[in-house]
Amino acid sequence: MANNSTNNASVSNWLTVPAPAKLNLMLHITGRREDGYHNLQTLFQFIDRCDELSFRLRDDDQLTLEPHIEGVEFEDNLIVKAARALQAKSDKPLGADIQLKKILPMGGGLGGGSSDAATTLLTLNKIWGLNLSFDELAEIGLTLGADVPVFVRGQAAFGEGIGEVLTPTPELDEPWYLVVVPQVHVNTGKIFSNKCLTRDTPIINIRTALRREGNNDFQDIVSQLYPEIGKALNLLNKFKLAKLTGTGACIFSSFGSEKEAITVSDQLPAEYVSFVAKGVNTSPAHKILFRPS
Repeated sequence: MANNSTNNASVSNWLTVPAPAKLNLMLHITGRREDGYHNLQTLFQFIDRCDELSFRLRDDDQLTLEPHIEGVEFEDNLIVKAARALQAKSDKPLGADIQLKKILPMGGGLGGGSSDAATTLLTLNKIWGLNLSFDELAEIGLTLGADVPVFVRGQAAFGEGIGEVLTPTPELDEPWYLVVVPQVHVNTGKIFSNKCLTRDTPIINIRTALRREGNNDFQDIVSQLYPEIGKALNLLNKFKLAKLTGTGACIFSSFGSEKEAITVSDQLPAEYVSFVAKGVNTSPAHKILFRPS
């Protein structure tokens, strides 16, 4: 049964786990599938900018989630869907209180919702003692969203298929990123269905991707349909090559040091929302949940 308020059924202390953002360092659309989805190639890397999720065991089968997110029904929230999927894997009553500290922008191409779902799968799998493998959790995650498996597996990766066929890329450099957050919401469905979207980019290998030679096939269309994003890209390009992540709206540039990234951030007009974060090849969630005891 759904419940969105905490009562006295809690039985444990809170465990807080980060849910990191991701960047698509490149994103190619290589074809359209018969099921309507698109085949793609992308290079995922995490950054140390994260939502925070706190979990507490209950002695019943109730789920609670606070705070309420405006416009999102309780059962439609990916966090709740992830928890429900795990409840279905057990014949025992499993419950939890969950609190979300939302830091990542919604709909920005940083994967915040997918990351929240993955952190929920990883954490509840552990504290509920389900002992499901990463493969099993990733399979559940794919039913929630194409980006969830990379967060479940927790390693920077070259993604293929719809993004779920993952090859770890631990050799990726871990630069500092300046991420700019244009204050627009990109309609992902509208972008994918756009007749001008390139759908036949030649397939590349991992070595080419690791050399950062790939582009984002959505960037030109998104820039045209959302002039605020195009304007932000042009501005950031004056300092360092800027790219769109996912279907946007966030854009990013990489730097050799935090100081360099902050220096450029300080030169942006005051109306631009931005942050500086470190690229990391291992998910911060994994570092908390699976660190040596």
